[in-house]
Amino acid sequence: MEQALAPAVPLAVAPGALDRVMAMPAATKMKLGAGVAGLAAVIVAICLWSSQGDYRVLFANLPDKEGGAVVAQLSTMQVPYKFAEGGTAILVPADKVNEVRLKLASAGLPKSSVVGFELMDNAKFGQTQTQERVNLQRALEGELTRTISSIDAVESARVHLALPNQNGFFREQQKPSASVVLMLRGGRTLDRSQLAGIVHLVASSVPELQTRDVSVLDQTGALLTENGDRANSQGLDATQLQYRTQMEASYTKRIQELLEPVIGRENLRASVTADIDFSQSEATSEQFKPNGNPADATVRSQQSSDAGGSAGNVPSGVPGASSNQPPVPATAPINGASAPLQAAQGGTVGANGHRETVTNYEVDRTVRVTRNATGLVRHLNAAVVVNQKVNTDAKGKTTSTPLSQDEMDKLTALVQEAIGYDQTRGDSVKVINAPFKAEAALKAEELPLWKQQWLLDLLRAGGVPAGLTLVALAVLFGLVRPAVMAALAPPVVEPRDEGLNAVVDDANELPMDALPELLEAPHMAKKLESARQLAKDNPTVVANIVRDWVNGESAA
Repeated sequence: MEQALAPAVPLAVAPGALDRVMAMPAATKMKLGAGVAGLAAVIVAICLWSSQGDYRVLFANLPDKEGGAVVAQLSTMQVPYKFAEGGTAILVPADKVNEVRLKLASAGLPKSSVVGFELMDNAKFGQTQTQERVNLQRALEGELTRTISSIDAVESARVHLALPNQNGFFREQQKPSASVVLMLRGGRTLDRSQLAGIVHLVASSVPELQTRDVSVLDQTGALLTENGDRANSQGLDATQLQYRTQMEASYTKRIQELLEPVIGRENLRASVTADIDFSQSEATSEQFKPNGNPADATVRSQQSSDAGGSAGNVPSGVPGASSNQPPVPATAPINGASAPLQAAQGGTVGANGHRETVTNYEVDRTVRVTRNATGLVRHLNAAVVVNQKVNTDAKGKTTSTPLSQDEMDKLTALVQEAIGYDQTRGDSVKVINAPFKAEAALKAEELPLWKQQWLLDLLRAGGVPAGLTLVALAVLFGLVRPAVMAALAPPVVEPRDEGLNAVVDDANELPMDALPELLEAPHMAKKLESARQLAKDNPTVVANIVRDWVNGESAA
């Protein structure tokens, strides 16, 4: 036995894997076949799902009737489609969106789509004036809708125009009006300039339409514009409100910039209310100044007239030849000598005269026109709250101390100077000192992770391939791998009792459990250990050796 174990024994070649598979039990073969078939089915499903391509939105927010018509037409055209967003959006393959949309448009679908001036291209012969006017109004509404919908923050829009019939009486003509309903995108808003732009766009597109007659609403029904005829409780329009708000913000900013360096940024709250006069008035006065001093007066015009007459020559004096003589020419005395009086001559009796002078002077006149400016401040009301002094001791305990009256007076004076305080105008300034309450900031309630939109989208997009991958792994490790490992494992051959009994040439049977105890000899320990290791590693070779011993053949 020692001579037989000494030479190196070559290993026998194991049978092939295919032979081992064929030699497996029928149940193992069935599991292996089912696993391979399931794995192939999963691979095919993943390939089919990935070959579907990307789907894009064809139409969204369609009414049920219009959506049904579109789906029926897609089925007729044999175009695959899917639904999204709760069935309100119809999706088709991305490479067919434009083609399908054009084909549906040629078929007149969807019928509720916005139409513009192309509506006038299909004018029928014999249309009445009313039909033409309605088509023109629809076309104008459609064009305005398209233009407004092109704004980034606007998802969709709808425009309603009220165009009254015009008659020949100018005073009885009614003015047009318009209403615009906006569907804004999620999280987007319109600022005042954008709203003003939409209003002016609509007003400029319709003749005789004023901006005050245009109303703009959002999807919640809130009125976004404040027009002149719908003034607020204070009688101010949007422009006047904006002017007052800007003025109040300017005064508030002045107070904050002046007091924050003194008491701290978080220790001040200020508010200013301005009463502004937007009324417009015009006054005309005319004054006359009397002419007290004639020397200073200015002559405007002067008119004078003289009138005179006599009754003729009549006889006078003592009757006789002397009185009947013609009058002698008068003579003056020379060198002052006196001459005797002449005799009485005939004279005139009953003569009269009249003189009239009219002088017109300029009258002083003063005309004064006064126009009051708009936006004048009637009075200002300022309210300021100042936090108390906060002191922290060595132990970390905080205490608040009110400000002194002197400090409050100084702060009040600063506020008055900041807003331009005018007592005669009726301004009022109130500054108080009060402790501020420190409240913990409330954190916005966050949605749990499993409700986050990005996670839901990820699950929708990767749920199918992830599920198929898990199924493939389960089939691979549950059915295929055990069968493959069993096929590749070397066969285990159990030693036979008759081969060991043939070693000893007697009638006694040698049990297997007694063999190691009988061979436990000190001088055979090393060789016995080698034989045990060989029997454990290559049981087939050991069995062949024992078979050769029994048959009387030498080991190869």
